[in-house]
Amino acid sequence: MQSEPRAHKGIILAGGSGTRLHPLTLAISKQMLPVYDKPMIYYPLSTLMAAGIQEIAVITTPEDQACFRKLLGGGEQWGIRIEYIVQPTPDGLAQAYILSEAFLDGAPSVLILGDNVFHGSELAGKIKYAMDRDEGASVFGYRVPDPERFGVVSLGADGKAASLVEKPTHPQSDIAVTGLYVLDSRAPGRAKSIAPSPRGELEITCLLNTYLQDKALSVHTLGPSSTWLDTGTMRSLFSAAQHVEQLQSAIGAPIGSPEIVAFRNGWIDLLELAQLASRYKKSGYGSALKRFLMSAAPTSATSADRQARREVSTPKRIAS
Repeated sequence: MQSEPRAHKGIILAGGSGTRLHPLTLAISKQMLPVYDKPMIYYPLSTLMAAGIQEIAVITTPEDQACFRKLLGGGEQWGIRIEYIVQPTPDGLAQAYILSEAFLDGAPSVLILGDNVFHGSELAGKIKYAMDRDEGASVFGYRVPDPERFGVVSLGADGKAASLVEKPTHPQSDIAVTGLYVLDSRAPGRAKSIAPSPRGELEITCLLNTYLQDKALSVHTLGPSSTWLDTGTMRSLFSAAQHVEQLQSAIGAPIGSPEIVAFRNGWIDLLELAQLASRYKKSGYGSALKRFLMSAAPTSATSADRQARREVSTPKRIAS
Protein backbone atom coordinates (compact mmCIF):
# COMPACT_ATOMS: atom_id res chain seq x y z
CA MET A 1 0.00 0.00 0.00
CA GLN A 2 1.43 3.36 -1.07
CA SER A 3 1.95 5.80 1.77
CA GLU A 4 0.46 9.29 1.74
CA PRO A 5 2.85 12.05 0.59
CA ARG A 6 4.45 14.04 3.40
CA ALA A 7 3.25 17.59 4.00
CA HIS A 8 5.69 20.29 2.99
CA LYS A 9 7.57 22.19 5.66
CA GLY A 10 8.76 25.76 5.29
CA ILE A 11 12.23 27.26 5.68
CA ILE A 12 13.00 30.96 5.97
CA LEU A 13 16.67 31.77 5.51
CA ALA A 14 17.19 34.88 7.66
CA GLY A 15 20.93 34.73 8.26
CA GLY A 16 23.75 36.71 6.76
CA SER A 17 25.34 39.97 7.83
CA GLY A 18 23.53 42.36 5.47
CA THR A 19 26.71 44.21 4.53
CA ARG A 20 25.00 45.99 1.62
CA LEU A 21 22.77 47.72 4.17
CA HIS A 22 25.50 48.89 6.56
CA PRO A 23 25.33 50.80 8.87
CA LEU A 24 21.63 49.84 9.28
CA THR A 25 22.51 46.20 9.86
CA LEU A 26 25.50 46.64 12.15
CA ALA A 27 23.29 46.09 15.20
CA ILE A 28 20.17 44.38 13.80
CA SER A 29 19.39 41.60 11.35
CA LYS A 30 18.42 42.70 7.86
CA GLN A 31 15.24 40.64 8.09
CA MET A 32 14.16 42.61 11.17
CA LEU A 33 14.25 45.95 9.35
CA PRO A 34 10.88 47.54 8.54
CA VAL A 35 9.30 47.30 5.12
CA TYR A 36 6.77 50.09 5.59
CA ASP A 37 4.68 49.07 8.64
CA LYS A 38 5.97 45.63 9.58
CA PRO A 39 9.24 43.68 9.93
CA MET A 40 10.69 42.34 6.70
CA ILE A 41 10.40 38.72 7.84
CA TYR A 42 6.60 39.02 8.09
CA TYR A 43 6.39 38.98 4.28
CA PRO A 44 8.13 35.64 3.60
CA LEU A 45 6.46 34.15 6.66
CA SER A 46 3.04 35.16 5.32
CA THR A 47 3.89 33.76 1.88
CA LEU A 48 4.55 30.33 3.36
CA MET A 49 1.42 30.52 5.53
CA ALA A 50 -0.73 31.50 2.52
CA ALA A 51 0.45 28.29 0.82
CA GLY A 52 -0.93 26.33 3.78
CA ILE A 53 2.39 25.59 5.48
CA GLN A 54 2.18 25.37 9.28
CA GLU A 55 5.62 24.00 10.24
CA ILE A 56 8.35 26.53 9.57
CA ALA A 57 12.05 26.74 10.45
CA VAL A 58 13.69 30.15 10.71
CA ILE A 59 17.46 30.05 10.11
CA THR A 60 19.33 32.89 11.81
CA THR A 61 22.80 33.94 12.88
CA PRO A 62 23.70 32.97 16.48
CA GLU A 63 23.57 36.56 17.69
CA ASP A 64 20.22 37.40 16.05
CA GLN A 65 18.19 34.39 17.13
CA ALA A 66 16.98 35.88 20.42
CA CYS A 67 15.45 38.85 18.58
CA PHE A 68 13.57 36.58 16.19
CA ARG A 69 12.27 34.50 19.08
CA LYS A 70 11.03 37.67 20.78
CA LEU A 71 9.29 38.84 17.60
CA LEU A 72 7.79 35.59 16.32
CA GLY A 73 7.68 33.31 19.36
CA GLY A 74 6.71 29.74 18.67
CA GLY A 75 4.05 30.71 16.14
CA GLU A 76 1.13 29.42 18.23
CA GLN A 77 -0.59 32.82 18.06
CA TRP A 78 -1.01 32.28 14.31
CA GLY A 79 -1.85 28.57 14.44
CA ILE A 80 1.59 27.49 13.23
CA ARG A 81 4.80 26.05 14.71
CA ILE A 82 8.12 27.86 14.35
CA GLU A 83 11.46 26.21 15.03
CA TYR A 84 14.78 28.08 15.10
CA ILE A 85 18.04 26.90 13.55
CA VAL A 86 21.43 28.59 13.85
CA GLN A 87 23.60 29.22 10.80
CA PRO A 88 27.07 29.62 12.33
CA THR A 89 28.57 31.11 9.17
CA PRO A 90 26.92 32.22 5.92
CA ASP A 91 28.16 29.42 3.67
CA GLY A 92 25.60 29.67 0.88
CA LEU A 93 21.86 29.32 0.34
CA ALA A 94 22.07 25.57 -0.29
CA GLN A 95 23.49 25.16 3.21
CA ALA A 96 19.97 25.84 4.50
CA TYR A 97 18.92 22.33 3.47
CA ILE A 98 21.78 20.71 5.35
CA LEU A 99 21.09 22.75 8.48
CA SER A 100 17.37 21.90 8.23
CA GLU A 101 17.76 18.17 7.65
CA ALA A 102 16.65 17.13 11.15
CA PHE A 103 13.74 19.60 11.07
CA LEU A 104 12.57 18.34 7.68
CA ASP A 105 12.85 14.69 8.80
CA GLY A 106 12.32 13.41 5.27
CA ALA A 107 9.64 15.93 4.29
CA PRO A 108 9.69 18.06 1.13
CA SER A 109 10.12 21.78 1.66
CA VAL A 110 9.47 25.32 0.51
CA LEU A 111 12.47 27.59 1.09
CA ILE A 112 12.07 31.36 0.94
CA LEU A 113 14.72 34.00 1.44
CA GLY A 114 14.04 36.30 4.36
CA ASP A 115 14.68 39.47 2.34
CA ASN A 116 12.29 38.67 -0.52
CA VAL A 117 8.83 40.23 -0.66
CA PHE A 118 6.20 38.48 -2.79
CA HIS A 119 2.63 39.51 -3.45
CA GLY A 120 -0.01 38.54 -5.97
CA SER A 121 -3.34 36.79 -6.33
CA GLU A 122 -1.79 33.92 -8.31
CA LEU A 123 1.17 33.29 -6.01
CA ALA A 124 -0.31 30.96 -3.39
CA GLY A 125 -1.94 28.87 -6.11
CA LYS A 126 1.33 28.50 -8.01
CA ILE A 127 3.17 27.44 -4.85
CA LYS A 128 0.48 24.88 -4.02
CA TYR A 129 0.62 23.58 -7.59
CA ALA A 130 4.38 23.10 -7.28
CA MET A 131 3.87 21.36 -3.94
CA ASP A 132 1.61 18.80 -5.61
CA ARG A 133 4.65 17.23 -7.30
CA ASP A 134 5.95 14.18 -5.46
CA GLU A 135 9.50 14.54 -6.77
CA GLY A 136 11.74 17.17 -8.27
CA ALA A 137 12.31 20.87 -7.74
CA SER A 138 10.39 23.97 -8.74
CA VAL A 139 11.61 27.54 -9.05
CA PHE A 140 9.64 30.72 -9.63
CA GLY A 141 10.79 33.01 -12.42
CA TYR A 142 10.22 36.74 -12.79
CA ARG A 143 11.01 38.79 -15.90
CA VAL A 144 13.48 41.57 -15.13
CA PRO A 145 15.24 44.28 -17.19
CA ASP A 146 18.66 43.45 -15.70
CA PRO A 147 18.93 39.64 -15.60
CA GLU A 148 22.73 39.74 -15.30
CA ARG A 149 22.25 40.61 -11.61
CA PHE A 150 20.45 37.33 -10.84
CA GLY A 151 20.40 33.62 -11.37
CA VAL A 152 18.83 33.26 -14.81
CA VAL A 153 16.82 30.36 -16.17
CA SER A 154 16.26 29.84 -19.88
CA LEU A 155 13.47 27.75 -21.34
CA GLY A 156 13.57 25.31 -24.22
CA ALA A 157 11.07 25.07 -27.06
CA ASP A 158 9.00 22.76 -24.88
CA GLY A 159 8.73 25.41 -22.17
CA LYS A 160 10.90 23.42 -19.75
CA ALA A 161 14.10 24.58 -18.06
CA ALA A 162 17.05 24.39 -20.45
CA SER A 163 19.79 26.14 -18.46
CA LEU A 164 20.32 27.84 -15.11
CA VAL A 165 23.25 30.24 -14.69
CA GLU A 166 24.21 32.48 -11.78
CA LYS A 167 24.71 36.14 -12.81
CA PRO A 168 25.59 35.42 -16.45
CA THR A 169 27.59 37.97 -18.43
CA HIS A 170 25.40 37.31 -21.45
CA PRO A 171 21.98 36.15 -20.18
CA GLN A 172 20.08 33.76 -22.43
CA SER A 173 16.75 35.02 -21.09
CA ASP A 174 15.25 37.76 -18.95
CA ILE A 175 13.77 35.32 -16.41
CA ALA A 176 15.37 35.75 -13.00
CA VAL A 177 15.08 33.00 -10.42
CA THR A 178 13.42 34.45 -7.33
CA GLY A 179 14.19 33.53 -3.74
CA LEU A 180 11.46 30.89 -3.51
CA TYR A 181 12.15 27.18 -4.02
CA VAL A 182 10.00 24.05 -3.72
CA LEU A 183 12.23 20.98 -3.39
CA ASP A 184 11.54 17.34 -2.70
CA SER A 185 12.79 15.30 0.25
CA ARG A 186 16.14 14.62 -1.46
CA ALA A 187 17.28 18.24 -1.14
CA PRO A 188 19.48 17.80 1.99
CA GLY A 189 21.31 14.85 0.45
CA ARG A 190 21.82 16.66 -2.83
CA ALA A 191 23.08 19.75 -0.99
CA LYS A 192 25.73 17.61 0.71
CA SER A 193 26.91 16.33 -2.67
CA ILE A 194 27.74 19.69 -4.24
CA ALA A 195 31.15 21.32 -3.91
CA PRO A 196 31.66 24.85 -2.62
CA SER A 197 32.00 27.53 -5.28
CA PRO A 198 35.21 29.58 -5.74
CA ARG A 199 33.87 32.00 -3.13
CA GLY A 200 33.56 29.11 -0.66
CA GLU A 201 29.76 28.81 -0.62
CA LEU A 202 27.24 26.09 -1.40
CA GLU A 203 25.40 27.83 -4.20
CA ILE A 204 21.67 27.31 -4.67
CA THR A 205 22.24 27.37 -8.44
CA CYS A 206 24.55 24.34 -8.15
CA LEU A 207 21.92 22.47 -6.15
CA LEU A 208 19.17 23.31 -8.62
CA ASN A 209 21.39 22.23 -11.51
CA THR A 210 21.52 18.71 -10.04
CA TYR A 211 17.75 18.59 -10.54
CA LEU A 212 18.07 20.14 -14.01
CA GLN A 213 20.56 17.44 -15.02
CA ASP A 214 18.00 14.83 -13.95
CA LYS A 215 15.27 16.64 -15.92
CA ALA A 216 13.46 17.21 -12.63
CA LEU A 217 13.45 21.04 -12.52
CA SER A 218 10.21 22.92 -13.20
CA VAL A 219 9.89 26.67 -13.76
CA HIS A 220 6.79 28.66 -12.84
CA THR A 221 6.94 32.17 -14.27
CA LEU A 222 5.08 34.75 -12.23
CA GLY A 223 2.82 36.97 -14.31
CA PRO A 224 2.11 40.72 -14.22
CA SER A 225 -0.37 40.30 -11.37
CA SER A 226 2.48 39.26 -9.08
CA THR A 227 5.16 41.37 -7.44
CA TRP A 228 8.64 40.27 -6.41
CA LEU A 229 10.91 42.62 -4.48
CA ASP A 230 14.43 41.90 -3.28
CA THR A 231 15.12 44.24 -0.35
CA GLY A 232 18.87 43.66 -0.10
CA THR A 233 20.00 47.21 -0.96
CA MET A 234 19.14 50.66 0.36
CA ARG A 235 17.34 51.61 -2.85
CA SER A 236 15.35 48.37 -3.08
CA LEU A 237 14.44 48.54 0.62
CA PHE A 238 13.08 52.06 0.17
CA SER A 239 11.24 51.09 -3.02
CA ALA A 240 9.68 48.07 -1.31
CA ALA A 241 8.33 50.25 1.50
CA GLN A 242 6.81 52.64 -1.03
CA HIS A 243 5.26 49.77 -2.97
CA VAL A 244 3.70 48.23 0.15
CA GLU A 245 2.29 51.60 1.26
CA GLN A 246 0.74 52.23 -2.15
CA LEU A 247 -0.66 48.73 -2.46
CA GLN A 248 -2.17 48.71 1.03
CA SER A 249 -3.76 52.11 0.42
CA ALA A 250 -5.27 50.80 -2.82
CA ILE A 251 -6.73 47.57 -1.39
CA GLY A 252 -7.53 48.92 2.08
CA ALA A 253 -5.91 46.06 3.99
CA PRO A 254 -2.41 45.02 5.06
CA ILE A 255 -0.35 42.65 2.94
CA GLY A 256 2.29 40.38 4.42
CA SER A 257 0.26 40.06 7.62
CA PRO A 258 0.54 36.72 9.48
CA GLU A 259 -2.57 37.59 11.49
CA ILE A 260 -4.75 38.10 8.42
CA VAL A 261 -3.38 35.03 6.63
CA ALA A 262 -3.97 32.90 9.73
CA PHE A 263 -7.55 34.16 9.94
CA ARG A 264 -8.25 33.55 6.25
CA ASN A 265 -6.84 30.04 6.58
CA GLY A 266 -9.16 29.32 9.51
CA TRP A 267 -6.24 28.84 11.92
CA ILE A 268 -7.50 31.60 14.22
CA ASP A 269 -11.00 33.03 14.70
CA LEU A 270 -12.31 36.59 14.91
CA LEU A 271 -11.84 36.80 18.66
CA GLU A 272 -8.23 35.63 18.41
CA LEU A 273 -7.62 38.11 15.59
CA ALA A 274 -9.02 40.91 17.73
CA GLN A 275 -6.80 39.94 20.62
CA LEU A 276 -3.74 39.94 18.36
CA ALA A 277 -4.71 43.34 16.92
CA SER A 278 -4.98 44.75 20.43
CA ARG A 279 -1.25 44.19 20.95
CA TYR A 280 -0.57 46.97 18.45
CA LYS A 281 -3.27 49.41 19.55
CA LYS A 282 -1.07 52.51 19.17
CA SER A 283 0.44 51.67 15.77
CA GLY A 284 -0.76 52.05 12.22
CA TYR A 285 -0.44 48.29 11.74
CA GLY A 286 -2.79 47.70 14.68
CA SER A 287 -5.31 50.17 13.25
CA ALA A 288 -5.18 48.39 9.89
CA LEU A 289 -5.80 45.03 11.56
CA LYS A 290 -8.77 46.48 13.42
CA ARG A 291 -10.25 47.84 10.19
CA PHE A 292 -9.84 44.45 8.58
CA LEU A 293 -11.47 42.79 11.58
CA MET A 294 -14.50 45.08 11.42
CA SER A 295 -14.93 44.38 7.71
CA ALA A 296 -14.52 40.63 8.24
CA ALA A 297 -17.13 40.36 11.01
CA PRO A 298 -20.53 39.42 9.51
CA THR A 299 -23.42 41.87 9.77
CA SER A 300 -25.47 39.33 11.71
CA ALA A 301 -22.94 38.83 14.46
CA THR A 302 -22.67 35.84 16.73
CA SER A 303 -21.81 36.33 20.38
CA ALA A 304 -18.17 35.54 19.56
CA ASP A 305 -18.19 38.16 16.80
CA ARG A 306 -19.68 40.76 19.13
CA GLN A 307 -16.99 39.92 21.66
CA ALA A 308 -14.38 40.33 18.93
CA ARG A 309 -15.70 43.80 18.17
CA ARG A 310 -15.53 44.67 21.86
CA GLU A 311 -11.90 43.52 21.85
CA VAL A 312 -11.14 46.27 19.34
CA SER A 313 -12.00 48.95 21.87
CA THR A 314 -11.02 46.95 24.99
CA PRO A 315 -7.55 45.56 24.35
CA LYS A 316 -6.17 42.71 26.36
CA ARG A 317 -2.60 41.61 26.79
CA ILE A 318 -1.65 38.50 24.82
CA ALA A 319 0.82 36.13 26.46
CA SER A 320 3.92 35.66 24.33
